[in-house]
Amino acid sequence: MNKKLPSFLYVTRSTIHGRGLFTRTDIEEEEFLGTYMGRRAFENHSHVLWTETEDGREIGRHGQNNLRYLNHSTDPCCELYGFDLYALRDIVAGEELTIDYGYDPAKE
Repeated sequence: MNKKLPSFLYVTRSTIHGRGLFTRTDIEEEEFLGTYMGRRAFENHSHVLWTETEDGREIGRHGQNNLRYLNHSTDPCCELYGFDLYALRDIVAGEELTIDYGYDPAKE
């Protein structure tokens, strides 16, 4: 399993929650940023990402690379297609990469 992500992505303290994933360089809309890697998960824990397959089954992965530090935003700059991360818009250097979890973790 290749856990390596582009060197322009880094983890540091986030104003959203704990640590977050940031970019050292500008990123263009629709750019592929990496794959959420990890072992199969069968129950929910920290850093578990759930996605739905084409046939409607849910599959979870326990994050093993730095994509596990993606924080939630209702106005995200990135989106996961399955376990692959893409930029939804142009992103500027120094910006935190965020996704919409599909629910509000602050209300959980």
